[in-house]
Amino acid sequence: MSKPILSAALGALLLSTALGGAPAMAEEKTEFRIAWSIYVGWMPWGYLEDSGIMDKWADKYGIDVEIVQINDYVESINQYAAGAFDGVTATNMDTLSIPAGGGVDTTALIIGDYSNGNDAVIVKEGGLADLKGKPVNLVELSVSHYLLARGLDTVGLEESDLGGVINTSDADMIAAFQTADVEAVVTWNPLVAEILEDPKATKVFDSSQIPGEILDLLVVNTGTLADNPAFGKALAGAWYEVMGLMQAGDEAALTAMAEASGTDLAGYKAQMAATELFFDPAAAVAQAESADLPRTMVTVAEFLFDKGILGVGAPSADFIGVAYPDGTVTGDANNVKFRFDATYMQMAADGAL
Repeated sequence: MSKPILSAALGALLLSTALGGAPAMAEEKTEFRIAWSIYVGWMPWGYLEDSGIMDKWADKYGIDVEIVQINDYVESINQYAAGAFDGVTATNMDTLSIPAGGGVDTTALIIGDYSNGNDAVIVKEGGLADLKGKPVNLVELSVSHYLLARGLDTVGLEESDLGGVINTSDADMIAAFQTADVEAVVTWNPLVAEILEDPKATKVFDSSQIPGEILDLLVVNTGTLADNPAFGKALAGAWYEVMGLMQAGDEAALTAMAEASGTDLAGYKAQMAATELFFDPAAAVAQAESADLPRTMVTVAEFLFDKGILGVGAPSADFIGVAYPDGTVTGDANNVKFRFDATYMQMAADGAL
């Protein structure tokens, strides 16, 4: 069973407090670890490891990078926040709530995509408005919770109008939907695709209706990156090599990713169609520099504050500062713990890696 996001955020905060209010001092080093979990936009990280592409780029810069799959998404972020990994695949919201909210200064090194239908609200009967009075199963306080809140807004409902939310691990979601007492779930692909194969399942809201709000990132420890630029260069170089293969339709690479995610090539392509993947690094840079990004992060911070998970004891939604490539900050400029840095994506776009 997955740990609730709140527990993870509390753990990160307690860890940072124990370390004097900041992550352990970064330093020059040659060995690094990245954690990732299964999701259509993150399958390239597993392929990087298995294909040897990561090793090739790491060797180029005289370092070693180990890419480790963690089956439980929340636990992967929790382990990163605790210092077991130098980076992790995470959404913008979960980065803000867990490591940044816990005092771990974290940088979005690569913006891989935004969910464009991969996250969805699925019911057994009725529509979105018919959720009134019904329980909903989801990974509590995750992007699924955020998606539900945004969906309820469109039909004039609030979470308090539901019959409650039931915290359910992503690992248990498919089995939960098959039980008679579960009426609705909110989750992400590949789980969405599998649940929708059930004839009783109907998708009533998805992330294509809030484009650009659920960003899928590779985030790394800010201090580690600052002291080890080779780490950022190797990761960006390897990532965009695989993006080139995917954009070209390399069937061997795509099939390997499909099988690793538990589907076939057609199934994986269907998931990719619901994902706005930034194959071109210049497109990822544009997303990082978009005027919409600060507005999105303010909305996300307000959601997290409303749920009580924007850092323990956060006095307002502005508690954590989020910095952007142009130097602007939303939130507290004296407490910046989340940074969008286009430097390494721009190097890839310029062919400078």
